[in-house]
Amino acid sequence: MTLQAHQLGCIRGDLQLFADINFEIQPGDAMRVAGTNGSGKTSLLRILCGLSAPAQGEVRWDGRNIRSLRDEFCSKLIYLGHANGVKDDLAAWENLVVSSTLMGRPVTSDEAHEALDQLGLARAADLPTRALSQGQRKRVALARLSLGLAMPLWILDEPFTALDVSAVKALCGTIDKHLACGGMVIYTTHQEVDLSSARRSLCLDMNQGRLC
Repeated sequence: MTLQAHQLGCIRGDLQLFADINFEIQPGDAMRVAGTNGSGKTSLLRILCGLSAPAQGEVRWDGRNIRSLRDEFCSKLIYLGHANGVKDDLAAWENLVVSSTLMGRPVTSDEAHEALDQLGLARAADLPTRALSQGQRKRVALARLSLGLAMPLWILDEPFTALDVSAVKALCGTIDKHLACGGMVIYTTHQEVDLSSARRSLCLDMNQGRLC
């Protein structure tokens, strides 16, 4: 089980954001995607999860182009982008039930409440999401991770943004648990975080276009 980037390139308008990106992620690996604003970090993540097509190269899952796998590949990953992707009219726990069902892994109300409790949202679990702060809404989205440990690949765009110290610690614990079970994580962040369970901690420097 591997994720490979082969000669990936991305063009936006007349601008080449990046070219010749190559790496391989294996079970237990965590890779941080670093770079200045505008270097193509989010564009790369969207390409890696199949939401955007590369201008050059291809993304491979177990040696096969993800464009030919489609639903099979999507069933293996969780992607959390900049937008929280929560529905304002639903309670926090209902958002988890709906999102987990869409991922093909239905959960109970009790499981959703437990996932929210792990991120300090026990008291907010029954509130409509519109009533929550930005940081709380972020944690509702992130609670999907503890319900998606069976998904081997996590691709996370700035998952630590808007979190307080305790929530950052809880999220690191969830990611560490995933890595210890052989999961793979690709993430962006401007913070220094310690993922102690990673088999390999890699860093892809988008300004240089190579692993550092």
